[in-house]
Amino acid sequence: MNRFKNLKSLIEILIISTRLGFTSFGGPVAHLGYFHEEYIRRRKWMDEKSYADLVSLCQFLPGPASSQVGMGIGIIRAGVLGGIVAFLGFTLPSVIALISFSILLQGVNVADAGWIHGLKIVAVAVVAHAILGMAQKLTPDLKRKAIALFSLVVILIWQTALSQIVVILFSAFIGFFLYKHHTPDDSKLVEFPVSRKFAMICLSLFFGLLILLPILRGVTSLQWVALFDSFYRSGSLVFGGGHVVLPLLEREFVPTGWLSEESFLAGYGAAQAVPGPLFTFAAYIGAEINGWQGGLLATVAIFLPAFLLILGTLPFWDSLRRNPKVKGALMGVNAAVVGILISAFYQPIWTSSILTTIDFAFAAILFSMLVYWKLPPWIVVLTGAIGGLLLGIS
Repeated sequence: MNRFKNLKSLIEILIISTRLGFTSFGGPVAHLGYFHEEYIRRRKWMDEKSYADLVSLCQFLPGPASSQVGMGIGIIRAGVLGGIVAFLGFTLPSVIALISFSILLQGVNVADAGWIHGLKIVAVAVVAHAILGMAQKLTPDLKRKAIALFSLVVILIWQTALSQIVVILFSAFIGFFLYKHHTPDDSKLVEFPVSRKFAMICLSLFFGLLILLPILRGVTSLQWVALFDSFYRSGSLVFGGGHVVLPLLEREFVPTGWLSEESFLAGYGAAQAVPGPLFTFAAYIGAEINGWQGGLLATVAIFLPAFLLILGTLPFWDSLRRNPKVKGALMGVNAAVVGILISAFYQPIWTSSILTTIDFAFAAILFSMLVYWKLPPWIVVLTGAIGGLLLGIS
């Protein structure tokens, strides 16, 4: 009887999460709204306070916050399998769309395509919008604005894969001292069907892969190991949501010659047109490098850290969130995210997209469509592609 009930729950999760995967446009904040409407208000799988607690946890963890919330809800509903099913339903629609987009681009000279340039201008509008929203939320005071400025300057001057790690660690250290007396959270405990022993195994696996994959990459010449390492590390070090993964992925794949800058930004523009998490942009990159198999490998690698972290932290979240020193460090990291995102906005997005005054005017129009007229992202992307095509003809 229990097995039948669990199977029924899994099927229910798959159906609902897949529908959300096909319809959830608008980015992480919008995704959380869709989840709240479907899982909390309509189906009452969790109470309001428990959902707020889960969202808080996922905002503090590296990785795609909205995807982790979906995983967490699945885990609460039907255990670890429920989390996997919720992830698959929400993620696969956009993964399939972006892998298909990559296959369609095979043999196309994207550097000379006008519609591709239009998608690159769309990326300018989308990231500018993300910066404004995140800066308002994550840098409300002068101290955190200073941390963001420090991160921006360091990332732009010291452009290596190591720079982002150093900036995040240093910002956590500064946040720890500046905000260690921050008022702790008095929220209630959320119950999850995950034991502390299993959680420790997941955390050990998370850190173990983060350390062992670069070593394995160095002693082997296997392309799939190098790909898995790059995507896993990118998924492990992203604070602040999908847009912040852009500079990490760009520095992993463009300077190494695995992907041209034009192809990279074309895929990023296309990722705005599909529903679901922005992290599925990795599926496009993987498909560009090694076909659909590379796309699936990239998807598993970039989302695996998020899954291991949500499973590994749920049983310990109650005590951690009550620790003001931990919250202070996370506040510093979140401020650094703003500076990292601004650096990505300038290089490579702005420098390779805004080449003329007409490009800037078009970017302003797209930004207004997204921010002030609040049009759906797919309309903005379609307008960008058509506009870029027309600008290329003129």
